[in-house]
Amino acid sequence: MRKLIIVLAVLALVAAACAPEPTPPTTPPTGETGGQMTAAECATAHEADFFATGALTIGTGNPAFPPWWGGGETDEHPEWAFDDPYLLQGFEGAFVGALAEAMDFTSDQITFVPVKFNKSFAPGDKEYDFVLQQISYTDERAQSVDFSDSYYDVNQALVSVKGSAIDGATTLAELQSATLGAPVGTTSYDYVIENIGPTPDPKVYEDLNGAVQGLKNGQVDGIVVDLPSAFFITAVQIQKGIIVGQFPTVGSQEYFAAAFAKGSGVRDCVNLAIGELKADGTLAAIQQEWLADNASAPVIEG
Repeated sequence: MRKLIIVLAVLALVAAACAPEPTPPTTPPTGETGGQMTAAECATAHEADFFATGALTIGTGNPAFPPWWGGGETDEHPEWAFDDPYLLQGFEGAFVGALAEAMDFTSDQITFVPVKFNKSFAPGDKEYDFVLQQISYTDERAQSVDFSDSYYDVNQALVSVKGSAIDGATTLAELQSATLGAPVGTTSYDYVIENIGPTPDPKVYEDLNGAVQGLKNGQVDGIVVDLPSAFFITAVQIQKGIIVGQFPTVGSQEYFAAAFAKGSGVRDCVNLAIGELKADGTLAAIQQEWLADNASAPVIEG
């Protein structure tokens, strides 16, 4: 009996020694006082991680479309089409301004560089701190870049024109014979393939502008885009444009996030800033100002 007890004790010690170490919980960066670090403190601590010393360098799409960017074109920055991001108008423009302020950057310390959408989540070194151009988080994209926390939860929507074959459609079944289009590499295109599944192969466009032009030219019955963009397209870009409806979320809630090079120390600072902007109501106020009119559209049922 005594031998059995000794054997069991030895086995218990061996098992304890071989057991994996518990993973320590992740905690936010701490500041000098021991509390959670502020976004401004984080930016100071990670000064060497920024692309340019004393500056915030942000990539985004060119053209810069409303309602994400606003204010129109300027003589000061003629290289930017549709809207000059330096004006810090539109939802993402105002968000960038608030984000920079939270990290203790002034507006004249912000630099914008044009980045094609598919390059936003491509692997490799970046010539900017992060990209902000309605990039939805996906597990696949997260293998190549790091993402921030959500700054906007989004649904996909279907844009068409009055009198089209899908005008008035209320179910996915009514879209099965439709020719649909979407920009390449987007979650809009993924939604067409994975959740709508029309019989005709969907048409793929290089960017949103190409998709809009395709609808204007009658190449497709409709295009799938994020809901706020759908409101702008139908109000400004396409005569007799209509929002057929928005699609229900399938699986996890889709959201927009900033994209960083893998291992970027700047991401912690941006996440802290996003947390601060959510906590004090700033982000909600920006959304209310720039996207409030883009909140409702009929839902296309499954």
